[in-house]
Amino acid sequence: MTAILYEHPLNERIRNYLKLEQLFVQASECLQHNIATSHSVFFNALFAILDTLERNDIRGDLIKDLEKLEQNLVVWSQVPDINNAALEENLQKTVELSSQLKAANPQWLQLKSDKFLVGLKQRFAIQGGSSLFDLPQLQFWLKQPQAEVEAQCNYWLSLLSKISSALSLIMRFVRQRAEFMPITTDSGFYQDNGEGLILLRIKVADNLPFYPTISGNRFRYSIRFMMPCNETGRKYAKQATNFELARC
Repeated sequence: MTAILYEHPLNERIRNYLKLEQLFVQASECLQHNIATSHSVFFNALFAILDTLERNDIRGDLIKDLEKLEQNLVVWSQVPDINNAALEENLQKTVELSSQLKAANPQWLQLKSDKFLVGLKQRFAIQGGSSLFDLPQLQFWLKQPQAEVEAQCNYWLSLLSKISSALSLIMRFVRQRAEFMPITTDSGFYQDNGEGLILLRIKVADNLPFYPTISGNRFRYSIRFMMPCNETGRKYAKQATNFELARC
């Protein structure tokens, strides 16, 4: 039996992390296909990443989380039977990323002064403005040799690689904070204390006709299961519900 994994943040920092994580996946996946047909998704993801970095102190949050992770790894090194090789590798990577993110002029800032990207970003901000007849420079760029176009895209993403790598490392350890536990409810509703939690992970068997909607914060959270409905869009699933929950 396979399951659908749902994740829900319980604070704004993790919300931004999950958003960026998804955007990085979207941008990277586009390069696995013909960029001529996937360029809209690529640039929308790239510009959304830049907007998120500009509006929030993501770099500062990542540095703080890396420093906390470094402290935890040092403590874990004293635990008997720990995998010292894996711990040392993660510790070294954590220290390197923390040092790189503290650099005075982050690499990704170069993207803000890239004239080609600046011109595209202005048009992409307009609904329907990314049509090729509005952007002859984009159409010209897409008609360049495929290898050159892909190399340019990879270069832009490489300027964000320190952010992406730090994000992946931190979220990996966040997700490892808790194991999945089976939960059964009688009425399709579940709630619990959220103190100390930052992320909920929910697994629901993919052959079940409902999905979870989550609300909450670091003090308390609730999970209500919903079903698709042709008349109202969705309706409450009030039957007994089995799912798995990891409280990270």
